[in-house]
Amino acid sequence: MTTETAPVFPPGRYGRRRDPRRGRRWLAWLLLAPVLVAGLWLAFRLYDQYADSSNYQSVVTGFTVINDQQVDVRYEVGKADTNPATCRLQATDQRSSEVGYAEVSVPAGSDVRGSYTLTTTARAYNVTVLGCSAAG
Repeated sequence: MTTETAPVFPPGRYGRRRDPRRGRRWLAWLLLAPVLVAGLWLAFRLYDQYADSSNYQSVVTGFTVINDQQVDVRYEVGKADTNPATCRLQATDQRSSEVGYAEVSVPAGSDVRGSYTLTTTARAYNVTVLGCSAAG
């Protein structure tokens, strides 16, 4: 049976030897934990603030281009509550550049259909509802 011993170095040379075990791993986790907690808190906070779309289902049911400066938009908004809402409409051209934008007030009710004449800077090729949120 043989036992290995650590090599013996002359005193005063090479500095102090490190313990072969990893000793500072806990320090990295201690510094990383608050950063992770703050990041998760910020992510949930921003999600609550900006991702309110789960309460609103909105769709453009159709649109008619009146001329190069106007498009008539028909939309439907389904809401979980019956409070008024505000929806953002966007018209784009063939290159997907925005040519018209409006915030439309949606009256109280759970399923609301409406229409809006959107003013554009050029001929509209497509119209979408960017999203809806609670009015006010």
